[in-house]
Amino acid sequence: MRFMVIVKASKDTEAGVMPPTELLTAMGKFNEEMVKAGVMQAGEGLHPTSKGARIKYSGNEPAVTHGPFAVTNDLIAGFWLIDVPSKDEAIAWMKRAPFDGGSEIEIRQVFAPDDFGEALTPELREQEERLREQVAKK
Repeated sequence: MRFMVIVKASKDTEAGVMPPTELLTAMGKFNEEMVKAGVMQAGEGLHPTSKGARIKYSGNEPAVTHGPFAVTNDLIAGFWLIDVPSKDEAIAWMKRAPFDGGSEIEIRQVFAPDDFGEALTPELREQEERLREQVAKK
C-alpha cells in the first residue's frame, strides 16, 4: 500500500524559514533508513505559498490566484510517498520522523488501480501502466 505523508505548513515554513542543520541531518538519516528499508519512494519540501498559485475550475475558464495564501491547517510544506504493508506501519514509520513540537503530518492512502473498479477499463488500465513505466524510466 502506498501512502502520501503530508507535512503541514506553519508560519515559519510560510515565512521561508529554513530548518536548522541539526534537523536536516536528522531528516537525512531518517530518509536513509526508509530508503534502505525499501519504504520511501519520494520525498520533497515545498517552497512557501508566496511562490505558488491555485487554480480553481468552475465555468469555462480556470481562475488562477497567486500566493501567498493565509496560513491554515490545509497548507502543505512537504511530503513523502512511502510504500508499506499497512496504515499501521505507515504510522509506525512516521512516529519516528524527527519533527519537534508543534509539527503536524497527515497520512493518506494512495489509490491503487483496483480501487477504481470497472470505471478503469482495460484500455485505461493499459494507458496507466504505460505512463507509469515511462515515468519510472526518467
